[in-house]
Amino acid sequence: MIGHRLRTARAAAGFSLRDLGSKIDNLVTAQALSKYEQDEMMPGSQVLIAIAKALGVSEDYLLSEQEMSLDGVEFRKKAKMSAKEQAQVEAQVLHLFERYLAVEELLGLTIEWDKPREAPYPVLNDVNEADRAARSLRQDWGLGLDPLPNLVELLEERGIKILSIMADKVDGLTAKVLRANRTSLPVIVINSKDWAERKRFNLAHELGHLVMDIAPGLDCEKAAHRFAAAFLMPAESLWSEVGKHRTSVSMAELLQLKNLFGTSFQAITYRCKDLGIIGEQLFKSLFEIFKDRGWRAPPFKEPGAISPEKEKPQRFERLCYRAVAEGALSEAKTAELLGISVRRLNDRLDHPEAAVSFA
Repeated sequence: MIGHRLRTARAAAGFSLRDLGSKIDNLVTAQALSKYEQDEMMPGSQVLIAIAKALGVSEDYLLSEQEMSLDGVEFRKKAKMSAKEQAQVEAQVLHLFERYLAVEELLGLTIEWDKPREAPYPVLNDVNEADRAARSLRQDWGLGLDPLPNLVELLEERGIKILSIMADKVDGLTAKVLRANRTSLPVIVINSKDWAERKRFNLAHELGHLVMDIAPGLDCEKAAHRFAAAFLMPAESLWSEVGKHRTSVSMAELLQLKNLFGTSFQAITYRCKDLGIIGEQLFKSLFEIFKDRGWRAPPFKEPGAISPEKEKPQRFERLCYRAVAEGALSEAKTAELLGISVRRLNDRLDHPEAAVSFA
């Protein structure tokens, strides 16, 4: 039966039942489509093909019996979202996740979640305890105190699926994907439109949601912010670079710290204030400079911008290219998984400089 997958694919496309009916030239009514989604009826082959084409999926996808769902969804929103908008994002996530997992399983390269042995780390009395959680995670994963050059690759190596979507109202999302008779897998979603420094911070922020157990009554977002800063900029590392107390900091020094830690001027300044390295007056003075220079508003053109490619999820795309090269996937299936035409796929395979990572 196709009900669950049809609902998911339709929600991911942002279509109402009437929208979908129009997309298939009203081959069947909206009422009939509703019955398909309730598993009260099955479409004929002509209608199935039309629905699959309208939703950008294969007939095999709609007919598959494997079911997945999201659990413990945590949104980080740029703006207020309706329930419908949230459902559409969640459907997109499931849709992309399933494609990713299908290619992994085909190649026998599924990476299970390397859950830190002490997680979830408790944050019971104060959001500042998130520092301890970040330190514990680094210890559990054997990361030491060095800066992290590529956060996406690190997290994917640990079994966290990283997905990138275009969503005007979403900064990030974390959840666990539940699979029938299988272990759950964590997923972190970032916004492909964000600048690279923000993506790195959002990745660490969502990681905090995934590995911390924050007590009721504490501000979860502030705790995740504190975790992200501590994970990207361990106190010991920052102290060794700037000292434990400063009365002034130059833009040139902030630029060097940005190049070292891969974080924005603003994130570095916040971290220095949280650690007591700088006081409130210097903090406010620096933020006035950031504001005057236009660094606090889009497009956030700070000096030393990190390359947009640095924190772009690319493993799924690499697996797709590997699968088609080894003959494990046809060109048509690979193009479908990447959401592009076969012609575009061949252009990428023959001219790698034209390749653009799948969102």
